[in-house]
Amino acid sequence: MESVLTETVALLDEAGASALTFRALAQRLGGGVASIYWYVASKDELLDRATDHVMGTVLADVEKLPSSDDPIDDLRGMAVTLFDAIVDRPWLGAYFMRNANDQSNSLYLYERLGRQTLRLNLTAHQRFHAVSAIVGVVVGSAVDMGQEPPQEVLDGAVNRDEFLGRYAEAWRRLDPEEFPFVHEIVDEFDGHDDADQFRSALELTLTGLRQQGGA
Repeated sequence: MESVLTETVALLDEAGASALTFRALAQRLGGGVASIYWYVASKDELLDRATDHVMGTVLADVEKLPSSDDPIDDLRGMAVTLFDAIVDRPWLGAYFMRNANDQSNSLYLYERLGRQTLRLNLTAHQRFHAVSAIVGVVVGSAVDMGQEPPQEVLDGAVNRDEFLGRYAEAWRRLDPEEFPFVHEIVDEFDGHDDADQFRSALELTLTGLRQQGGA
């Protein structure tokens, strides 16, 4: 099973979930398609187990993080660790926490995040939404950042800043009375750093949680 999951993750990393078929996996393993059915019953189960395989490493990294007296600081460290894992593997975000039965490592990571909220003065309702908000910011930002760049960027015809600059110039030509917000932020958008955008979104979420929980 270990070799099946290792090769599944490698295939997902190289080409994404759409390229994962039992036939493609069997070719990598040097066996027949039927042999894979000894381990999993379907592609969905294989995706869930591959996700959990990767999340085992993420969980180990989270458990190595030093604890502090501040639950918000600890949540930040966990969130960034999860973000770093998903931004390198955009496919991972789509399957994280999809099936708790086959994803025990994901569930344990979810539990680790939730335990930090137990240190805050929150209701169960607030804790649930707090962890959901953090996971949403992390997964959403990481998947967005991990998307393949436009073809002309991949081809080297333009770089990222030039590509964004085209949109920025188009926004600057918009009617400022019809698009006052866009005109206000266009200079921030032009050449912005995606990682900084994630960190800012995470800090907004954590600041709100700190205020709500009295930390």
